[in-house]
Amino acid sequence: MSKHLAPEPSPRSRQAPKRVVRILTLIGVFFAAVIIGFGVVGAITKRNPIELIAQSFVPSPEQVFGKSNILVLLEGLDYDYTDSDVEFSTSSRSDIIKAVNLDFANHKIYVLSVPRDMLATLPNGRKRKINQAQADGGVTEARQVIAQFLGIPGFDRYAVFRIDASKKIIDAIGGIDVYVKNSDCLRYKTDCTGGRIDYDDNWGHLHVHLTEGMHHLNGPEAVAYSRFRHDWCSDPCRIMRQQQVMDAVVRQVQNNKLATAMKIGPLLDIVKNNVQSDFTQSEMISLASFFADIKKSDIVSKQVPYTSDISWVDGDDLVPDDAARARLVQNMLIAPPSPQPSPDAMALAGITPSSVRIDVENGSDIPGAAKRLADALKAQGFTIGTVGNASRLDHAHTLIREHSATAFAGAKVRSALPVPLQAATITSTSPTTGTATSDVTVIIGEDAANALPVPSRSPGA
Repeated sequence: MSKHLAPEPSPRSRQAPKRVVRILTLIGVFFAAVIIGFGVVGAITKRNPIELIAQSFVPSPEQVFGKSNILVLLEGLDYDYTDSDVEFSTSSRSDIIKAVNLDFANHKIYVLSVPRDMLATLPNGRKRKINQAQADGGVTEARQVIAQFLGIPGFDRYAVFRIDASKKIIDAIGGIDVYVKNSDCLRYKTDCTGGRIDYDDNWGHLHVHLTEGMHHLNGPEAVAYSRFRHDWCSDPCRIMRQQQVMDAVVRQVQNNKLATAMKIGPLLDIVKNNVQSDFTQSEMISLASFFADIKKSDIVSKQVPYTSDISWVDGDDLVPDDAARARLVQNMLIAPPSPQPSPDAMALAGITPSSVRIDVENGSDIPGAAKRLADALKAQGFTIGTVGNASRLDHAHTLIREHSATAFAGAKVRSALPVPLQAATITSTSPTTGTATSDVTVIIGEDAANALPVPSRSPGA
């Protein structure tokens, strides 16, 4: 393996349809966390879901859980086949591992993925792949090992799902549209004009034969694509493909709410039969109500990177980047940054656009995004500095880095961005010194796709 950093009559009856849509949207949101979603609303209850949805009062998660956030372990089980070709997942390793922070205080969801081949210490003292914990001791041991690996006290709740859930849910919502990418296209946004993904594993029932580009995938096809890791990037790129599939499911649910609402019964049955969880009925209803309207920009997804790999008899294990892991855990699971208060309108009005110099960097795979945004900001009177590509082209969200002696310079620039980008995070560093000449740097993320539509072709500045 090559060494790469993974870096919605009576008032009550009128309310019910809206709540159905909200529940379905939640399914999509949590799907975005683990391919099949985490939308187990009513799925582990034995009561009629419509009865639950029609409830007129839903307490907030902070009331239900008694805290401002909870940490959830999400696992997707690998599976094997019997001699008669029947799937089974007894003693299976975890194929997907995600630590999720449901942040009620800031209305955000943080999803930190752990590659399944990451090297970790098991209770017996042996160092093995972290997904071995699920096979050895079930979810109890997995919770312990993964929490220790991340350096957190533990998880408040868990959900474990079988891979069949993802296939059936995707088929139930009519399939999804995904831009198929090989590893070079995923990691470096290069060679995005004709690559292929071809792989056959008869024993593992994995067959992937797709050309690069936009495809409408059914359940088995989407799962096969999200499972593919048989190229140089391996597990880190598989996690990126999982994220593509998650985003596609969210879009499909949100764009076809009425059609999905007609299938709520079968969808809940699928999840109920394929998900094991310790969430209670009241907890799930509360989460459904709270997170149903969450924006994509409020779901932050990252993965633990690695520095190298070690070859063993049973394959390669990934050595975690300890410093990067600690930073991600701190910023996503332990103490995520709170939204910065908006400055007074008079303070922003006092800043002359021409006095703010902006560097614009394209951190996405949206061709020409930096130049388009720079031109828009220049038309509003800002002084434009350098325009080009960022050091990474896999930013999901637009960022604003403020390094100016002028207070609120970053907020001034943010207020001038297209509306979809005005939720961009601002980070402050020391005032500009040395060779740096800008007051603010805007790094464009993939959330700019709808704000800056461009033809889908090879990316550029």
